[in-house]
Amino acid sequence: MIDYLPVKIRELIESKEELLLSPYAQKSKNSRGRLKPEQECDIRPAFQHDRDRIIHSKAFRRLKHKTQVFLSPQGDHYRTRLTHTLEVSQIARTIAKSLFLNEDLVEAICLGHDLGHTPFGHAGEEVLNRIHKGGFRHNEQSLRVVDRLERDGLGLNLTHEVRDGILKHTKGKGEIIPDKESERPLTKEAEIVRIADIIAYINHDIDDALRGNVIKEEDLPKESVSYLGNTSSKRIDTMVRGVIEETLKSKELKISISEELKYHIYRLRDFLYERVYENEIVHGDFEKCARIIEDLYFYFLKNPDAFLREIGKNEFYDEPENCVADFISGMTDRYAFYLFEKIFLPLPWKIPL
Repeated sequence: MIDYLPVKIRELIESKEELLLSPYAQKSKNSRGRLKPEQECDIRPAFQHDRDRIIHSKAFRRLKHKTQVFLSPQGDHYRTRLTHTLEVSQIARTIAKSLFLNEDLVEAICLGHDLGHTPFGHAGEEVLNRIHKGGFRHNEQSLRVVDRLERDGLGLNLTHEVRDGILKHTKGKGEIIPDKESERPLTKEAEIVRIADIIAYINHDIDDALRGNVIKEEDLPKESVSYLGNTSSKRIDTMVRGVIEETLKSKELKISISEELKYHIYRLRDFLYERVYENEIVHGDFEKCARIIEDLYFYFLKNPDAFLREIGKNEFYDEPENCVADFISGMTDRYAFYLFEKIFLPLPWKIPL
């Protein structure tokens, strides 16, 4: 087995970054380091190594069976948490490449940003936040996944920049890029991820809502459609170009969005909350799913032996509440259904013939 190379390819790639990337880009060799020191790979720069670790993780694979907006839709073309993640990555890389920023760092943050999301989309997060001691936020859980839960408790030992981007990617109904410097991510690459996240979900959630007949084309805000475009691809293109153009006008490559573009992005976001996320058809199913999460959570707290058997451990690795929240938030939709049925629903008698 060859365990060394005559030339350290990583160093050549790092030199290439110095030549090609913007002075404002986060260079791989200038990373602030990892939680635990380790020997660097002689092929992959630090952020590429992080990206690879995330994509090979169990939490990443589970994203394909986690709801984005529509619960178990009858159709193959609705987004899941995994396809959302890939769309965010594609949009973020396009912006980063155009601004000569570090694409490896951008992609690593994108691929890891939703690893801590619960089953059943934001409904799962809402109920865990309500019942779990100390609350629950998926961005903090995503960081917990990569720091502590993956690799049977060893964590992925990611770089500080990727961990910061994962923690600070979320915005909810808040500002895309916070005004306060203290609330902004450490790197411009992480700021791009925040923007790419909202560009992705606004456009694919509209697409899915149209496909599911929850809304119609004529329901969309006409002023915003006129400004951004009348198709998903046109709207994404307008938003991406707007971010690139406005950023290139700024001093020191400050990641920026014009007030006009920001207005229309927020207008579509508000429309989605009003007409889709809080729609009775969509939200009704999630209220039922919230009961599943709540019942599982309190069942396992009251039955610690059953919980330990379920996770295959002899003892708790943290406070019981945290262990149960880890387990439930890591579930796929279908596993949560299965476990609820197994624990709470009576099974038909099997009468021997």
